[in-house]
Amino acid sequence: MKMPLPKPRAAIIGSRKASERGLATAIRIAKTLTDHGVVIVSGLAEGIDTMAHETAISEGGRTIAVLGTPLNRTYPQKNLQLQKEIMKNHLAISQFPIGYPIQRKNFVIRNRTMALISNASIIVEAGDTSGSLHQGWEALRLGRPLFIWKSIVNDSSLSWPEKMMRYGATVLNDPKQVLEVLPSSKGLSEIVLQVPKRAHNAS
Repeated sequence: MKMPLPKPRAAIIGSRKASERGLATAIRIAKTLTDHGVVIVSGLAEGIDTMAHETAISEGGRTIAVLGTPLNRTYPQKNLQLQKEIMKNHLAISQFPIGYPIQRKNFVIRNRTMALISNASIIVEAGDTSGSLHQGWEALRLGRPLFIWKSIVNDSSLSWPEKMMRYGATVLNDPKQVLEVLPSSKGLSEIVLQVPKRAHNAS
């Protein structure tokens, strides 16, 4: 298996019960970024996450699934085959040991981890109580670029986009905007090569 690192990584996240418009947007963003060599990070959830992973795979790109469950469990269960595909040919990571119970708080922790390992995060579609907002705030706290798709920024029924934009989030009008803030693959490779060998073998 070829590891999908080191390459620039962008998280594409959003509602589990996404609209057709939201799913189409997720496909557009994932396709554009994948075609430019960006690794797509998401959380294997239903809706936007699933579409982001599947698009990266179908486009011949790389994807990372950050799980809210142990590696031997799947949520939602309908994504079992997708998780197997990612574990075999891409990368799935979990902070939760085998046997750890599946709890709501796990997915909040998962979202914050996605913000940490991603060079940028993109919220495609999310309500005021969406779990994706945890990742958005964490990305801003870490000083990582956070993009919010234009249609939800313009949705007057939502209060969170304006709040996040006050703290530095950016309106995403075109997926190519994300490419402008991502590190180059060459730069990331050089960073990895500079890591002392003993660091890889530390106990």
